[in-house]
Amino acid sequence: MNEIEDLLVIYNVHLEPEHVVKKRSVDQPLRISLYYDDSVYGLSTEKYELIHETVMPSAVSYWQQALMVRRTESVIRLNRRCEKNQVFLIKGEPHPFCKNKCEQVTMCGEVQVPEEHLHVSTRARRGPIAGHANLCPGSISTKVQELETLISTVKHEILHALGFSISLYAFYRDDDGNPLTNRTENGKPMLNEVLQARQWSDRVIKRIQRPKWHVRGGVTLKEVNMVVTPRVREEVRNHFNCADLEGAELEDQGHEGTALTHWEKRVFENEAMTGTHTQNPVYSRITLALMEDTGWYRANYHLAQPLKWGRHLGCTFAMSSCKEYMEEQTKKGKSIHPFCNKVKRDPLETDCTEDRSSVALCNLIEHKNQLPPHYQNFGAIPHVPLHKVGHYGGSVALADYCPYIQEFTWKSKDVIIRGSHCQFGENSPDPERNFALESYTRDSKCFNQQKEWTERKCYSIRQWQHWGSGCYQYMCADGRLHIIVANHTYTCYHANQVINISIFQNGWLHEGAIICPPCEEICEEEDMVCKRGTEPPKSADYYRDQLLCKGTNLQVLQSLIVLPIVCHMLQMYIYYSLRF
Repeated sequence: MNEIEDLLVIYNVHLEPEHVVKKRSVDQPLRISLYYDDSVYGLSTEKYELIHETVMPSAVSYWQQALMVRRTESVIRLNRRCEKNQVFLIKGEPHPFCKNKCEQVTMCGEVQVPEEHLHVSTRARRGPIAGHANLCPGSISTKVQELETLISTVKHEILHALGFSISLYAFYRDDDGNPLTNRTENGKPMLNEVLQARQWSDRVIKRIQRPKWHVRGGVTLKEVNMVVTPRVREEVRNHFNCADLEGAELEDQGHEGTALTHWEKRVFENEAMTGTHTQNPVYSRITLALMEDTGWYRANYHLAQPLKWGRHLGCTFAMSSCKEYMEEQTKKGKSIHPFCNKVKRDPLETDCTEDRSSVALCNLIEHKNQLPPHYQNFGAIPHVPLHKVGHYGGSVALADYCPYIQEFTWKSKDVIIRGSHCQFGENSPDPERNFALESYTRDSKCFNQQKEWTERKCYSIRQWQHWGSGCYQYMCADGRLHIIVANHTYTCYHANQVINISIFQNGWLHEGAIICPPCEEICEEEDMVCKRGTEPPKSADYYRDQLLCKGTNLQVLQSLIVLPIVCHMLQMYIYYSLRF
């Protein structure tokens, strides 16, 4: 993830009296003004133009379209800091005053607040919020394939300032504008000395006990913090198809600024408001629902992005350990997807991400030390000695070490060759090494392969060192999903249909097989109604090349030599690095 070094939220901002604001309807577009600290101008020209002309405008525009706010008559300004932070209260006045005088300079984190942004009064009032974020220059990538993630990262930090923050939960309100957390005499919620934040009520976040959390060797007690506001609760219940789900689970790991301020990675993996971006981040209806439940906004749900992780997978997935979910699925004879239990070994077997945007690997790895007992998610793992099982878990700690399918990058001698996201042409394999005839375009998705691919000539065969999935163009037409391989179109008639491929290209006959996913899984996003699955008609004409060798007989075919891939090609296809 492109990390943000620092985020500061200020919520004591001068505004009109509360009873005036409450009367105003939430029907005004959100307006965000950008102010750059001088340090921004120290970036290289390429990075400055990327930030100024593309990243920031895109991030700001999204939230301005996604959220509506209450209109105010007066100009909103920040309060000046009191000298030495010394304040006093006047009886009958809920707002504190500076004891001596205001500071000459008011800072927002590391940034000096411009004079024109400050209020002239020394009185501190309640109201909306302001924030500052510090973007690490080294995390700014100018690569095209990294742009969406960079924009998403900035959108992520803006949303913390707008409401998804531990310092703001206690200030949430209901639809009538009433506080969800009781106020003290000074008009503020009580202070939590440990968190150094105002303590919210259990109408916002509630601590829930899971007394039978399945781990290796038995069960343990797990406590989770759940956002239980009305819209969030409704959205997560619909998403997971679980009527018993209390709310949306918050992250319980990470440093200050991660725990309690993001969605739980195990439950929401690629939702953009989890604590780290690992692949294809999306802003779902669940996050927009949280913004509505602040009481400050109305959300445009048409801008919500589809979250496929965990969709309709039930209460066990949403409320239990990944160990329990995987074991329950296995007993039913069903796939444990999106979790996985494949240790990386030769030949390397890839898979597809949940949304089929990328070729992916199971991120199950061996950790140097044995994992803490409550993060040991396996009783046994194929090809792993029993005494070593406790060392194995997913590479993403925030996901409770649950292993899952994750996109990655190909490397050779620690140099990134290409990524595994299907929609970036930069990730296309070299034509001479494109053994599975993949195609990386904006119209491509990941499809699973049924067997290892081979390349054949009359007197030689090449077998490649990885298989399992690949990127191919597709189209949705006439109620069917069609997969395009090397400009030849193959129609899918039902889920799990195996399409055998035999195409002559670059002097070799490429042979393999692609598995059709359910039509709805791909084409429902394009609003096409899929026809019910049937067997391919006898008239179905699937293109297949044949290798005809002059004078070849069965005896010669049986003596074909299997040629190993040369060392430098092995390096390219075996060395890889997971992105986490």
